Amino acid sequence: MNNFQDTMDHTQENEILVATQTYSVERPIYSYPALHGKLHKKDKVPDPIGDKIKRALSCTPKKIRNIIYMFLPICKWLPAYKPREYVFGDFVSGISTGVLHLPQGLAFAMLAAVPPIFGLYSSFYPVILYCFFGTSRHVSIGPFAVISLMIGGVAVRLVPDDMYVGGGGANSTNGTEERDAMRVKVAMSVTLLSGIIQFCLGVLRFGFVAIYLTEPLVRGFTTAAAVHVFTSMLKYLFGVKTKRHSGPFSVVYSTLAVIANVKKLNICSLVVGLMCFALLLGGKEFNERFKNKLPAPIPLEIVAVIIGTGISAGFNLEESYKVDVVGSLPLGLLAPATPDSSLFHLVYVDAIAIAIVGFSVTISMAKIFAVKHGYQVDGNQELIALGICNTIGSLFQTFSISCSLSRSLVQESTGGNTQLAGCLASLLILLVILAIGFLFESLPQAVLSAIVIVNLKGMFMQFSDLPFFWRTSKIELTIWLTTFVSSLFLGLDYGLITAVIIALMTVIYRTQSPTYTVLGQLPNTDVYIDIDAYEEVREHAGIKIFQINAPIYYANSDLYSNALSRKTGVNPALIMAARRKVLKKHAKELGTKGKPQSSVVKVDEDAEAGGEEDAKQEEQIEENAKPMTIDSLVQKTFPEELERFLPPGPNVHTMILDFSQVNFIDSVGVKTVSGILKEYGDVGIYVYLAACSAQVVNDLTRNRFFENPCVKELLFHSIHDAVLGAKVREALAQQEALAPPPEEDSEPITDPET
Repeated sequence: MNNFQDTMDHTQENEILVATQTYSVERPIYSYPALHGKLHKKDKVPDPIGDKIKRALSCTPKKIRNIIYMFLPICKWLPAYKPREYVFGDFVSGISTGVLHLPQGLAFAMLAAVPPIFGLYSSFYPVILYCFFGTSRHVSIGPFAVISLMIGGVAVRLVPDDMYVGGGGANSTNGTEERDAMRVKVAMSVTLLSGIIQFCLGVLRFGFVAIYLTEPLVRGFTTAAAVHVFTSMLKYLFGVKTKRHSGPFSVVYSTLAVIANVKKLNICSLVVGLMCFALLLGGKEFNERFKNKLPAPIPLEIVAVIIGTGISAGFNLEESYKVDVVGSLPLGLLAPATPDSSLFHLVYVDAIAIAIVGFSVTISMAKIFAVKHGYQVDGNQELIALGICNTIGSLFQTFSISCSLSRSLVQESTGGNTQLAGCLASLLILLVILAIGFLFESLPQAVLSAIVIVNLKGMFMQFSDLPFFWRTSKIELTIWLTTFVSSLFLGLDYGLITAVIIALMTVIYRTQSPTYTVLGQLPNTDVYIDIDAYEEVREHAGIKIFQINAPIYYANSDLYSNALSRKTGVNPALIMAARRKVLKKHAKELGTKGKPQSSVVKVDEDAEAGGEEDAKQEEQIEENAKPMTIDSLVQKTFPEELERFLPPGPNVHTMILDFSQVNFIDSVGVKTVSGILKEYGDVGIYVYLAACSAQVVNDLTRNRFFENPCVKELLFHSIHDAVLGAKVREALAQQEALAPPPEEDSEPITDPET
């Protein structure tokens, strides 16, 4: 406590010290040419192609070791394993996670529309493979509710119930077996294809694809998936027979089907399910309240499985009360089989969605644990690991897997340090598959339904995101809601596609509707901030500073020029129109008074005859002969004696465009900025560009913005440099205006005869 108090006191002293310190810098005003005239670029000599090829093809022990570490992370962390520190935690974590794998594997197989034994296969093979290829030490790989539901949606769509299952009797039993076998074939094909997609994305270093699945999108999607899972589990909880639906509005059809058959519910099945439901909810609350005192959370799921199996077997619920049970769990592992590739063209859209969602959930959870425990995870290697798990796993009849949120939290919270905990959990599943699986054949499906529904609690709690996003970001709230609604009613596959499109549209909207700000100076500093936000901020007379917090490109370039005139109150088109109106009116007045027309400044497109045209040509030649300067970009031809006839408006001589928050500008944006320079220059207003990044300067150069060399004089290193440059320019202009005109030298006339 004393150390903490000392740290706080020291921090406060530092804050006071920093707040009272000042600094003074004396340097020239830096325009772009002035600054770069003092700098010398480093010579970057590119390596010859031969050296690059030689270096890429070289084979050194260090390079081989790095490749092995990258592709097989176990080779890096296993030699550094500390038995005394890690063994106990991994052992407890492995047992706790393993007993959770069993009920979840059986339950999620129901979601995937395949026999329960395939859920156990999916809890064994992928976990072993991930131990070798994964970079996260704490995530629990295996069946996951959302992915299982997506697999089940594909299987039910391609193999509906009415395709094989007819009336009752032996034919119905045979039809059910044929239907399940075909659904397994579909699930294996989807799993293989999604694994290939993940592996290829990882090899091609496409791990960044997860950034397009933002947190609001993922949370809205998983919440909608939780609703889908909940409605899918209701029929098992109530013990009613309904057709399984897939595709758009399947959640509505499933709910209506359960309601329509509610009179046929199995009371015994409902009672058993509700008992387990209450046990799990109460037990989880107990675990949460006393988690600091318990050495490990009580494995409530396996307790519910044991109790439910015991009651079902003891009272023969299947025969006496027609309660649906898990059924056959054949012992042993199946021989490898090649998935049916002829189904790829029917499932490739679903495979892409499953691959991306599975990776997104895994990498999100892996990053949370990596930050907490101080190590790094590689997104590309995670893609490769998941791809290998799904590709090789599909050969052994597993369905697509991902990171399970509930199991991962258990694996981490019970002291797991490495994936050896996952290996131990998979060995427990192997024990069930090889030896004791038959003990769970009497397990009621209502118990598995209760386990799944209780584990959805965390996902349903994500509804609390809505008030948070309402307060912080309406755009993220829109992403959450649209993702939830589209995924809920269109299905998880089309809902995800719709959500990604909407998320990308919000990015366009953000850049198309950025924040425009007029800046002012904090007195006696070089700090420029929003004049509308703080009372102390002051504008410089005759200078407007305009800032945009987005790139300038084709989607917002017109909006940028419109916002510039609107926010600053300086519209060159209106100024030019007002000047033309004054000129026209003044010309009429002079014409009525009989004054010579030559004294009137006209805007006439017709050419004048005779010597006037020759005079104009001579003036043009003289003008072109002058050296090009920055003043040549600004037209100051409006007669000063007519200024008083103009309507009152802002007396602005310089516009400064702050580009400090512009990270790129495209060709359309460059044309827009060039147009701004011309429009404001035509009414006598200078336009400066301040704080351009090197990328923006390169973009301007490539798009020939500096075709006129004097335009570079309009670029300044900072806003303050631009302000001081404008003030110096105006001061010099005033001095020239006040200076007496130079007297013409007259030579004495001499008489040649004298």
